[in-house]
Amino acid sequence: MNIALLANPTSWHAQDLLRAAGSRHRVTTEDFRSLHARVGRDESAGIVGTPPDALLVRSMPPGSLEQVIFRMDVLARCQALGTPVVNSPKSLETAIDKYVSLSLLKNAGIRVPETRIGQSVEAALRGFEELDGDVVLKPIFGSEGRGIRRITNLASAREVFQSVIADGGVVYQQQFVDHAHEDFRILLVGPELFGMRRRNLDDWRTNSARGADCFGWQPLPREEEIARRAAEAVGAEIAGVDLLYDSQNQPFVVEVNAVPGWKAISAVTGNDVALAVFEYLENKLGVLV
Repeated sequence: MNIALLANPTSWHAQDLLRAAGSRHRVTTEDFRSLHARVGRDESAGIVGTPPDALLVRSMPPGSLEQVIFRMDVLARCQALGTPVVNSPKSLETAIDKYVSLSLLKNAGIRVPETRIGQSVEAALRGFEELDGDVVLKPIFGSEGRGIRRITNLASAREVFQSVIADGGVVYQQQFVDHAHEDFRILLVGPELFGMRRRNLDDWRTNSARGADCFGWQPLPREEEIARRAAEAVGAEIAGVDLLYDSQNQPFVVEVNAVPGWKAISAVTGNDVALAVFEYLENKLGVLV
């Protein structure tokens, strides 16, 4: 296969995919800024040159609103013109937006934390009180625990909310779920499933990027079912589903990542996730190697 990889060529994941491709597939790394479109006598969208067999999205770099919208539009048009895009542009847009993805998870019957989103300090403070004065504030767009903080008193809430609103942001807050410093990442690569338990006794944040200890873990049947329903709800073929349990042993899905990392999960499980990605693409495209 000829695969175009939208990624930072020096990133660990890009290098891992190049390793796994070996001589079986030709993989070229592309920058989001290389995306282009032609409309007129000839129409094209994607990268310059012969269209690849598939386009694999492995990063979502920041940009202006105009740049981000254009990039998503180009990926969507690329897909419409016949080049498979994994994950699909629609699923990327859905997963990036915590509000939209959380709504879809809830509609799919998946338990999610109580959440309030507002654009004024007054609305945010009402939400803070409704959530019992113990919330996790998150950016609507973001991953790996960046920019999140726990707020447990009204004075801090007012100050932080005022700052967020003044900077043109939206206050996205979730009721804190007492999860005993532990959560679970379920990585789905098509039908393949890999599990990891994350524990951080020094911090309520359990992201591996935040220093959590990680262990290989085999999801229970109900956890696997929840993860597959969550990925389906946002439309992601390759997805990282973050799941935790509250003090009543009830499972909650807090996020679905459509550009999930696998460095930690590969290390603790011994599975070659990058190879699984190519095997999935081969099956998807009906390629014999």
